[in-house]
Amino acid sequence: MTPQKLHVSRRRFLKSSVVAGAGLALPGWYAGELAAQEAPAIPRSANDKPGIALIGCGGMGRGNGNNALRFGEMRAVCDVDQGRLAAAKEQFAGAEAYTDFRKVLERDDVEVVICGTQDHWHALVSMGAMRAGKDVYCEKPLTLTIEEGQRMVESQRATKRVLQTGSQQRSDSRFRLACELVRNGRVGRLSRVAVRLPAGRHGGPFVETPVPEGLDWDLWLGPRERVPYVKEKCHGTFRYWYDYSGGTMTDWGAHHNDIALWGMGLERSGPVRIEGRPRAEMIPGGYTAASEYEVRYTYANGVTHSCESVASDGPDGRSRGREPGERGHGVTFEGSDGWIFVTRGQIEASDPDLLETPLPASAERLYVSNDHMGNFFECVRSRKAPVCDVEIGHRSATICHLGVIAIRLGRELQWDPEREVFTGDSGLNAWKSREMRKPWTYDAV
Repeated sequence: MTPQKLHVSRRRFLKSSVVAGAGLALPGWYAGELAAQEAPAIPRSANDKPGIALIGCGGMGRGNGNNALRFGEMRAVCDVDQGRLAAAKEQFAGAEAYTDFRKVLERDDVEVVICGTQDHWHALVSMGAMRAGKDVYCEKPLTLTIEEGQRMVESQRATKRVLQTGSQQRSDSRFRLACELVRNGRVGRLSRVAVRLPAGRHGGPFVETPVPEGLDWDLWLGPRERVPYVKEKCHGTFRYWYDYSGGTMTDWGAHHNDIALWGMGLERSGPVRIEGRPRAEMIPGGYTAASEYEVRYTYANGVTHSCESVASDGPDGRSRGREPGERGHGVTFEGSDGWIFVTRGQIEASDPDLLETPLPASAERLYVSNDHMGNFFECVRSRKAPVCDVEIGHRSATICHLGVIAIRLGRELQWDPEREVFTGDSGLNAWKSREMRKPWTYDAV
């Protein structure tokens, strides 16, 4: 069955969601607004479909690639693991297979690149794609370091390409509603934002093993240090190693801390003070990203923002089966007149009226996107900025990187969000970047 036949109209989906989701506290007035909003246009002819290349063919990458088929045609797939590459080749019939992403970027029939690589490759692949004249959908977290984000913002501004960060909660109606209500004073004077994330993995020591047949381990490492192969460093568990990610602080934090910034109206800024500490000792020879932690951010306006790890109730880190008012992983906005809690599939408040009372016509409304991939392709056509553009993705990753740095140092940090530098101790600015293994430098792509 073709992707077109699998597509359900936005209006039909919303109508069914309002009925099925009544217990999920989506207020009727807001559901009515959603039903009136148009879905992104589906191309009507082959000439209207841009050529797509998928770089990074793991589960998330192939899922994003399949989602993108509603709007374009897959022309190329690329991965350093022959097994994943074969799976992508089978899934996207007719797409040409590559192991070196630079060869993909040379193709004139590729207008769009989907970057589904591990975190430590996001910046180089995305920058190379933009420089080659491609628009980019890049998975979150957008970067491995703060400097990478600054470089990506510079590249996007210089090339004028469209870049959408894969922070799909920006295209979720409940998260947008929560942020609109908070920014319009529904909880009164905002004083605190509380973010809870699933704890990471705490294991080891792990042993070196031979590199699996079909995996180019050197190319997988790319700009990171050349080290022997350890199975737990690769594929799904890469995110629990500081060399390649930042644990759940950058993985889930790039989602929920992004919403915290959006609700505060600081999505292009950041905190002025950060305090952090780990809650568990590292295991020698084991995962190197903190598994349990707590961070406290303070903003120039006095609002505080806590971010802590808590036990996960499901394998994907989502809250499940909780009673109303019992808050799990997600974001809570607390103010003088009450609180609003939001997570995937759920929005609650200290008083139902905080949600059920419609916003006035004069209220500040936020960027409307109800289809994250659709919003990206709509912007590829219109050339407008997407709902989670490169600077927003960079700032949302930065707040997570600041948290990771504070956790690793176990001390208070001072930060200037406008100049994006540490203050009070200039030596801390070395933490904004990491040494890159040649030839994989910013100028190599």
